[in-house]
Amino acid sequence: MFHYPPKYLLIITLINVLFLSCEPFDVTKQNTEQKTFPPLTQLTVPAPIAKQQAFTAEYHGIEISDNYHWLKDKSYPTVDDEPVLDYLKAENQYYARFIEPNQALVSSLVEEFKGRISDAETSVPWQKNGFEYRWYFRAGEDYRVWVRRALGSSEEQIILDENILAKEFEYFDLGTIEVSPDNNWLAYSYDTDGSERYTVRIFSLLTGAYLDDNLQNIYGSVLFTTDNQGLIYTLLDEEILRTKSVNLHTLGNTQQQDHILKEEHDDAYSLSFHPTSSDEYLVIQSGNSEATESLVYDLDDLTKAPEYLSKREQKFLLEVDHGNGFFYLLSNDTHTNFRLAKVSDLDPKYESWQDFIAGSDDKYLTGFQVFKDFVAVSNSVKGIQSLSILPYDKPGFDIPLPEKVACVRLSHNPEFNQQHVRITYESLITPESVYDFDIASRALTLRKIKEIPSGYDKTQYYTERLMAPARDGVEVPVSIVYKKGFKKDASQPMYLYGYGAYAIGMEPTFVPNTLSLLDRGFAFAIAHVRGGDEMGYQWYLDGKLTKRQNTFNDFVDVAQFLIDKNYVAKGNISISGRSAGGELMGAVVNQAPELWRSVKLGVPFVDVLNTMLDASLPLTPPEWSEWGNPITSKASFEYIKSYSPYDNIEAKAYPPMFVTGGLNDPRVTYWEPAKWTAKLRATKTDKNLLVMRMNMGAGHFSNTGRYVQLKDSAEEYAFTLLAHGIKE
Repeated sequence: MFHYPPKYLLIITLINVLFLSCEPFDVTKQNTEQKTFPPLTQLTVPAPIAKQQAFTAEYHGIEISDNYHWLKDKSYPTVDDEPVLDYLKAENQYYARFIEPNQALVSSLVEEFKGRISDAETSVPWQKNGFEYRWYFRAGEDYRVWVRRALGSSEEQIILDENILAKEFEYFDLGTIEVSPDNNWLAYSYDTDGSERYTVRIFSLLTGAYLDDNLQNIYGSVLFTTDNQGLIYTLLDEEILRTKSVNLHTLGNTQQQDHILKEEHDDAYSLSFHPTSSDEYLVIQSGNSEATESLVYDLDDLTKAPEYLSKREQKFLLEVDHGNGFFYLLSNDTHTNFRLAKVSDLDPKYESWQDFIAGSDDKYLTGFQVFKDFVAVSNSVKGIQSLSILPYDKPGFDIPLPEKVACVRLSHNPEFNQQHVRITYESLITPESVYDFDIASRALTLRKIKEIPSGYDKTQYYTERLMAPARDGVEVPVSIVYKKGFKKDASQPMYLYGYGAYAIGMEPTFVPNTLSLLDRGFAFAIAHVRGGDEMGYQWYLDGKLTKRQNTFNDFVDVAQFLIDKNYVAKGNISISGRSAGGELMGAVVNQAPELWRSVKLGVPFVDVLNTMLDASLPLTPPEWSEWGNPITSKASFEYIKSYSPYDNIEAKAYPPMFVTGGLNDPRVTYWEPAKWTAKLRATKTDKNLLVMRMNMGAGHFSNTGRYVQLKDSAEEYAFTLLAHGIKE
């Protein structure tokens, strides 16, 4: 029915913009006198000092030492070592001593953020299998209420109230919600501690009665079988966060009786599944960043042997959909920027694949969906996004968009026969909008634009796309937004964001909270560094493995370009990144600490070398294709060691820093931000503020609930403002 996108794709995405609206570009002559900016200094109370405990290991004849290795609890994923917990609590207490005197600013920011949230927001309805569905928020509540009504009826039925489910938990995340083909059953998954191990429950939509079925250690989506008697799900390993198998559960049976459809024995590959748009096939895939193995089951008869569409040995990526007797296949088998192929479902062997859209040096194919009468395709040309419609019986065309450049995506389109395409659309200055595009009339109809109740006038803000020369001559896109009246004379502060990994491009999404920076005189910029895929898939390849240093150099070079062009002064830039973006922050603060006014490292992947050397961690083997395997390769060991932020901390001055982590984080384990903080505090030579906020009851995505999350964000923004001497 409806599935949230994978969480790693919900990382805060911001950018890729090309002249939406802009002031005349007037570069003032660079001031020759270097400005200095007073730093945010450490507290008068002593900061926690973690003990140093000698630990050494040897790889490829090279010895490494790690005095904070002990911060990894030996019983992980259980964390019960008292010295470890005592240190984390001490850091939280120190952080509290920093934030408590600044609660007035935090409270002001929370109120600003709240003012930009529609208290009673509702989704645009969608139709599926004879019913219309939607979700809404009640005023003052943190979670959604899901409802449906039969087509032709005006009576709505509440099918799931997340607020009721969440009330007993400090942390609650609804993973997926799925209605059976006969419309009588609902299955949902939920996580209550941030570990990303979901539980699945099933109940009758007719009576409200729950089945005894209680599926544990689930990851990702669930799917009812066509006979309504089974549920397909992905099972996690009991010890580590690793997808173990795709299973078929028969309603009424115990989980131990479930049938395995596909099992994965290679730790370097992860499993997933989805139904095709035609609802005729189940696609099960096992993959990593370099290869996808894909097999398909007949959804009407899961006892039949599956058929492979690709094997991992072929070493290409693949997305699969189906309609009208054909499989459609988005793959980088013949071109770096992918092609879209098609093949008969009667003979889908690789040799029979034919181009539906050939690969192109200019056009990067990023996604697609098959419908009864057409295929919708997502494209990108030099970072400019578009959506194309390809009817089967006439020439294709692009969907006309309100602005030339924006973030545009295929939205939730659940019915194979529908004659429209729903899209989401936004930019750095345009709030998230939902449109329906009618295929026959080619009319684009606005269905919803995200409301900013406290008021928002987009004409008061300007955005530009600039191209910054990197040190190797490559031009790096920069998206920037600021309020009318912003002076390009290096007198105003800047907030610079980056990510640059996993081929996840930073799109020009509208983030209401950033208005609190823009309205206080900041420019907000995003560096589209290599490692993302904004400029095509090669852009990603040029920022991974042995080219990882490009990502860090790009970010520093973007900052220097903005300084040279008088958008901001050296030392007056605050920077931020999460997860792999936190790795970026650690690398650039090691490389050029003098450029930054403050640094925010969110759940930062800073201990790259030690993590990639620990094959027992669930996400390490799949990540070797991204970073390299330092266990087997001396070259990979030496290259990762040369940039790994934790391993390159030096005795020198660093800018003020705010570090966050989650005790239950399975992606970036809690000890990475903890070790970074401990080592940096013991090594740096300055007296600038360094604080760490460790969430003791959440994971990679911090707190849940739309209002609860605001306080975390407000504290982080308050740190940035205080670093610039702004106290209100």
